[in-house]
Amino acid sequence: MAVSRIQHHGSDELKNSMHELSIAMSLVDLARQEAERVRGRVIALHIKVGPLSGVFKDALLSCYEMASHDTSLQGSQLMIEDVPIVIYCPQCRAERTVGSVQRFCCSVCSAPASQILRGKELELVSLELES
Repeated sequence: MAVSRIQHHGSDELKNSMHELSIAMSLVDLARQEAERVRGRVIALHIKVGPLSGVFKDALLSCYEMASHDTSLQGSQLMIEDVPIVIYCPQCRAERTVGSVQRFCCSVCSAPASQILRGKELELVSLELES
């Protein structure tokens, strides 16, 4: 049934879905291996995702549900922490949060930034397990 739904999407949306599905499957595999190692059951996975990671949060949540279905992780939660884009402003000599993905300039002095410090993350931070 999922195949017929995917066939109706545009090619870009299909590529994005496949990207997030691959990530979700990797997360499930990592969590399952760790749960088996410590002989526990995964309740939640905590990840950090930046807007420059190329990951669509809603698609990842949906794909995680599919990837964890009929596994020991079925029913577990994928908890996503959004990471803001942070740049280094050479003019202010300080870290600054960027308000828009389209404009990599200092939010204080408007100087263009050449160094991105955060915002590209796709990181598994922790697992919640019960024994």
